Amino acid sequence: MEKVKYQMIAAALAMAGLITLGTFIYHFLERWTWSTSFYFTVVTLTTVGYGDLVPSSDLSRVFTAIFILLGVTIVLASVAVIGTQYLTIRGAKVEQRRSKKRRKNRDADGD
Repeated sequence: MEKVKYQMIAAALAMAGLITLGTFIYHFLERWTWSTSFYFTVVTLTTVGYGDLVPSSDLSRVFTAIFILLGVTIVLASVAVIGTQYLTIRGAKVEQRRSKKRRKNRDADGD
């Protein structure tokens, strides 16, 4: 169970780190406010892309292209890890309850 928690924490930290990195880079490259940089990063990584903000410099556009390719991959992998581990934990809890119920039924039957 510790491995499961570690993997979920690692995936969440990877996403948080990615969002932090994007926020910092857009803040300094585009001179956007912190909140605007954060907003653009999240909109970009979730592939929503409202189109209300657009990187203005060539360097920002190159960074954005690379950031999207790597970032979306990391986000999808992280979501997959978190989802899989959640289902693993949930399945273990369900099995634990079923096992407890079977033992209780056996005890009630006198077996």
